[in-house]
Amino acid sequence: MRNQFDRQLNELNGQLIIMGHMIEQAIEHAIEAMMHRDVEKAKKNMVYDEEVDQQERDIETLCMKLLMKQQPVARDLRLISAALKMITDMERIGDQAADISEISISLAGEEHLPKMDIIKKMAAGSMLMVVNSIEAFVARDMKQAEEIIVKDDEIDSLFLDARNALIEMIQEKTISAEVAVDLLMVAKYFERIGDHATNIAEWVIYSINGVHESLN
Repeated sequence: MRNQFDRQLNELNGQLIIMGHMIEQAIEHAIEAMMHRDVEKAKKNMVYDEEVDQQERDIETLCMKLLMKQQPVARDLRLISAALKMITDMERIGDQAADISEISISLAGEEHLPKMDIIKKMAAGSMLMVVNSIEAFVARDMKQAEEIIVKDDEIDSLFLDARNALIEMIQEKTISAEVAVDLLMVAKYFERIGDHATNIAEWVIYSINGVHESLN
């Protein structure tokens, strides 16, 4: 019985890794679509979000089977409950990547879209946080999870930099207010992705030691 349970736990790890790769790809395609004004890629990325949603449902079903058909001990219950919380954040990351793609479609017709290197850094940083948080769960690596939580401060700081840069562009009349608002929303979505990656890291820590900051 335990061997079967362990196999299903390994399957759970594998499915989480797959979902992690899916949302990593969604983030990457979202920023590429915006930077290259690629409307088709943006549209495909919005449709791709449906696959991310389906992956969440598949993992949720697997977790329910583990809870209903097996007899998990306390440590296993923490792991499964953490996985259920994690996939909620991962699904929301997919939603936000789709939202960024939707905004990129409206920006595609802009002739002079500013080079937002700060937003690129936010995209790369938040994407790395997501990937590392899933790796930390599979490896049961508390140190890596803690490093992800600290990394969120950098994403928050970059968001403030992006906001200030956009305000300056508006004042200098090098960008329209409408475009600035769209780019600020993109930056905010990446800031939120960092928050979700932090949530995942916190659940990783909970799965290891049973402690979750927001539950204390």
